[in-house]
Amino acid sequence: MRVLGEMAGAYHWPMNRCEFKEGLLRVMERKVHWSWPAFTGGQVAKELLHIHLEQEYGTYVRDYPILVARAYVQCPVPAARRVLAETIYERETGGLSGSESHAALFLEYPRGLGMNLERFRHIRLLPAAARFRALLDEACCGHGWEVAAAVTMIFLEGSEYERGVLEPKVERQPQFAPSEHPLVKYYGLPVQNLALSRIHRQEVGRHRKAAWHLMLNCASEAARPQVLQWMGQVLHAWYSYRDEVAEHCGLVRAVQARH
Repeated sequence: MRVLGEMAGAYHWPMNRCEFKEGLLRVMERKVHWSWPAFTGGQVAKELLHIHLEQEYGTYVRDYPILVARAYVQCPVPAARRVLAETIYERETGGLSGSESHAALFLEYPRGLGMNLERFRHIRLLPAAARFRALLDEACCGHGWEVAAAVTMIFLEGSEYERGVLEPKVERQPQFAPSEHPLVKYYGLPVQNLALSRIHRQEVGRHRKAAWHLMLNCASEAARPQVLQWMGQVLHAWYSYRDEVAEHCGLVRAVQARH
């Protein structure tokens, strides 16, 4: 794709901290998909919504602690290992927030919507979703802890509003009131099933800042170009994955979007 082509070859060594930060932010500011207004605006048929939730759960939600753990076992930096360990502990157990594992809390969405949870125990990934997951697995194994941490803690958990995490005057990610959450407003999800969303709202500032501290202050200078190259690859695969999910949820792109 054109913008990814522009990004390719732009990464060099040595790369200073500001260049690295801007490279990461440029990737994240492109983490925008044409279908998202339909999902947040209640335009997906309720009987097809399970496809979106199943594929998200199967590609990374269920195994997110495992992906982060792959960064942890490759990491020689004590300060970085601490952040990674805290992330694994919270996502796997809910121990820091006094809740449950985040995967279990995610399943409260389909449970509250009356979906068949058996489908979430035996998910068959769609082709582009399977390729996306395979790329995540590859990125997190054997390419250094910095790549694994960036792909998980920056890309998967971040949004196009990451600049607002680092720059106070920049717009931050909008937060829905519980009654305005799309699953509640358009699909009838009981508010009590929003525990995961509540935890994310509570921890978003601290956790996002910790993720960026990890990359900007702990990652080695030598790893920076490789981190950005992998972030670009993951973004490209994410576009294809979200295109596929949108198609299976009955959405049609009115105007050809440029990624």
